[in-house]
Amino acid sequence: MSDEGVCEALRHYVQRQTGASQVSVRAFSTLSGGAIQNNYALALECAGGEYPGLLDLVVRSDAVSQVDASLSREQEFCVLQCAWQAGVTVPEPLWLCTDLSVIGVPFCVMRRVEGTASGRQLVRGMLSDEQARVLTRQLAHELARLHTVRPPNERLTFLPVPVTAPALQRVSDYRTALDRIAEPHPVIEWALNWLEDNAPARGELVLCHGDFRTGNYMVDNGRLSGVLDWEFASWSDPMEDIGWLCTKSWRFGRTDREVGGVGHKDDLFPAYTHASGREVSARQVLYWEAMGLTRWAVIALQQAQRHISGEESSLELALTGRMVPEMEYDLLRHIGAIEDSDNVQS
Repeated sequence: MSDEGVCEALRHYVQRQTGASQVSVRAFSTLSGGAIQNNYALALECAGGEYPGLLDLVVRSDAVSQVDASLSREQEFCVLQCAWQAGVTVPEPLWLCTDLSVIGVPFCVMRRVEGTASGRQLVRGMLSDEQARVLTRQLAHELARLHTVRPPNERLTFLPVPVTAPALQRVSDYRTALDRIAEPHPVIEWALNWLEDNAPARGELVLCHGDFRTGNYMVDNGRLSGVLDWEFASWSDPMEDIGWLCTKSWRFGRTDREVGGVGHKDDLFPAYTHASGREVSARQVLYWEAMGLTRWAVIALQQAQRHISGEESSLELALTGRMVPEMEYDLLRHIGAIEDSDNVQS
């Protein structure tokens, strides 16, 4: 379906959902990013109905092909609703549509939030030092709110509850994914062995975002305005979300700021502990950073395969695959630093 066809179909859909007597399109565009999902910005003017006036929306639908671990739009919408109800700063979830006759794929609709999610803008002078500290503490508070959601949860029964330590489950998942890629990657195999040998024991399980990082949250005037992209949510160790946020891959060149290129762990950890009542293990966060580097390397290989296989011809996907050697180098250095620190302490 053409963009014009999608726009018109969505206009009619929103009119039906809101009961408006008339709906006109002010603006429609494809949002940047979204290598795994397609995102559209849709600004409408509604006459009457449930939301009269200007209605600024984001419509999120499936991309041409998928990463195996990604949730369906219906599942992601349920997670977003749970996060909204837990008080996490997320775009308000409005509607889920699984009727393929509308635009050809399932989609969900949420309010659009103001701000930017550009990692490069956020880490390169957009924030003052004080704004960066405030934002880092906000990120901690958002995770603390999210991590109040625990299994069992009747709305999230589609999320499997790990029967073993979440770290061991991740190792198994990434090994399986790596085995599907024909070319050898010995550094990643070695990292998976190390992660298996050093996995933390199974402890508390909470709802984890799964992709909580700079680039997946919106910032408006120095403050967080919305956490985005929930397609990798799962029940897991709360330290996994913190480790992913601190992984070097998401610092956008600002390696001196461990928290997403924006802030420092000295601000993040105490704020999270204060908000959640849960102590942060710095050593476990370093472990989950190693897991994050491994995970991102595997995802990058999967993205490259989407391009190479012909499923989805994309320069972005192809270039993502070319980043794997850098990730492998970061893995070797990061795990080496952990082992050096362990040897000094012992």
